[in-house]
Amino acid sequence: MKVPHIKIKPPGPRAQAIIKQDELYTAPAYGRVYPLVVKQGRGMAIEDVDGNLFLDFTAGIAVASTGHSHPKVVQAIQEQAAKFLHFCGSDFYYEPMALLSEKLSNLAPGSSAKKVFLTNSGTEAVEAAIKLARYATKRTHLIAFLGSFHGRTLGALSLTASRSSHRARFGPLLPDVHHIPYEMEGLDALENKLFRYHVAPDEVAAVFVEPIQGEGGYVVPPRDFLGKLAEICRRHGILLVADEIQTGFGRTGKMFACEHWGVEPDILCVAKGIASGLPLGAMIARGDISTWKPGNHGSTFGGNPVACAAALATIELVENGLMANAAEVGSYLKEKLSTLKSGRSAIKDVRGLGLMVGVELADAELRNRVVRAAFESGLLLLGCGESTIRFSPPLIVSKKEVDVAVEIFASVLTTD
Repeated sequence: MKVPHIKIKPPGPRAQAIIKQDELYTAPAYGRVYPLVVKQGRGMAIEDVDGNLFLDFTAGIAVASTGHSHPKVVQAIQEQAAKFLHFCGSDFYYEPMALLSEKLSNLAPGSSAKKVFLTNSGTEAVEAAIKLARYATKRTHLIAFLGSFHGRTLGALSLTASRSSHRARFGPLLPDVHHIPYEMEGLDALENKLFRYHVAPDEVAAVFVEPIQGEGGYVVPPRDFLGKLAEICRRHGILLVADEIQTGFGRTGKMFACEHWGVEPDILCVAKGIASGLPLGAMIARGDISTWKPGNHGSTFGGNPVACAAALATIELVENGLMANAAEVGSYLKEKLSTLKSGRSAIKDVRGLGLMVGVELADAELRNRVVRAAFESGLLLLGCGESTIRFSPPLIVSKKEVDVAVEIFASVLTTD
């Protein structure tokens, strides 16, 4: 059947019943974007409980990198699940964890030896990085960027600065955390204001940075930004922590986004696209930094064997074609959207790398209306930043599916 295919305007009757049930029993903290109630997913397609088919350009927030329920990933999950589902990797050994740690060590940018700590999620990878940075440097201060998103647990939230509502009423947050503007303006503020007036550089443990800001609006920094930031960190003995939770595993056309600028971070935080949807994250640190001892950190579920098996299958698929597809089809997507921009004043900017492309619209209200209209037309999109729509489909997406998505996007933008 053709995708997308809308049989009944969503939400249909079955979806409405489930939404009603959900609203009775789930915490109101969940911020649902539109009333999509998923029944199943295959490849690029999502089917809702009323039989509508949607073309997915969200990948579950850049998570379903191999598409939905890729048969090779499903097979890896089933085979491991038949062996054993869990045995705590903080206390014992098992092969999937060792194999994945070796793989991630070899994949991480740079030639230095790496050590891997596996987590359940991206925010836990950031929490681990905070602890390791302070432990290794014996310093307390941390620096992050305005517009950044690093997670919602208390330490990660202290670094997050993409939206004030994320932080409201949760203070006091972690002390000794400072924020500077993203891009080149921030580097000037770092050296000439922050280090001069607020904190001496020899008190700073780490700088946390997204090579491309995700929730902040899919913002790609200037070419020299990441390299100059790395040089400042080296000069002062500050650790550079790259948060590649959204940009990692082929999404930008390289395994990790910092490779576009030839930068080796001291610590790399990853998650999202690592295991095609199973909960898994990792903190990958240089071996000479990873000096902490047993008991300094741990995780009951981090590095779950089934999630590790899914990650190994996912990475194999990414290396053997999907990363190249992200580069090729991502360029095609950006070109199509840029062409669309030339004839529409509502589009202020098109930016991104690979299959991480943001379209900034005139204002947030328009963005929200367009995202909802696209959903009702069978295209799944999400917003980010002040007024940006993110295009982050699974890495299996074809040029034909890009054509369909851009056509729907253009039609709802025109009729809005």
